[in-house]
Amino acid sequence: MSFTGKYELQSQENFEPFMKALGLPDDQIQKGKDIKSISEIVQDGKKFKITVTTGSKVMHNEFTIGEECEIEMLTGEKAKAIVQMEGNNKLVANLKGLKSVTELNGDTITNTMTMGDLTYKRISKRI
Repeated sequence: MSFTGKYELQSQENFEPFMKALGLPDDQIQKGKDIKSISEIVQDGKKFKITVTTGSKVMHNEFTIGEECEIEMLTGEKAKAIVQMEGNNKLVANLKGLKSVTELNGDTITNTMTMGDLTYKRISKRI
């Protein structure tokens, strides 16, 4: 199953408390909470390029499954991580105390980020 495609954010849960816990300033949290971000994913075998556009902020990440890489976090900070694939539709990464699970089901991507006992969930649909 290929992740390649463009996806628009449909809904999110726990955005504000999660971003506060990450240390984002309140004004950025307020600006970002209602913006429908667009994620563009290009998958070439084990290589991935992900571009997330939220308003004027653009985040690029590239990685190869099973190899150490540098991931730009939501705060703009970069962290080393190894992204693993579970089955053929789930990407799992652990970075700086945060676990990210991205699961593709048909035309829907569910991204769940967990830090301590806080969970942030985003649901995006292919456009």
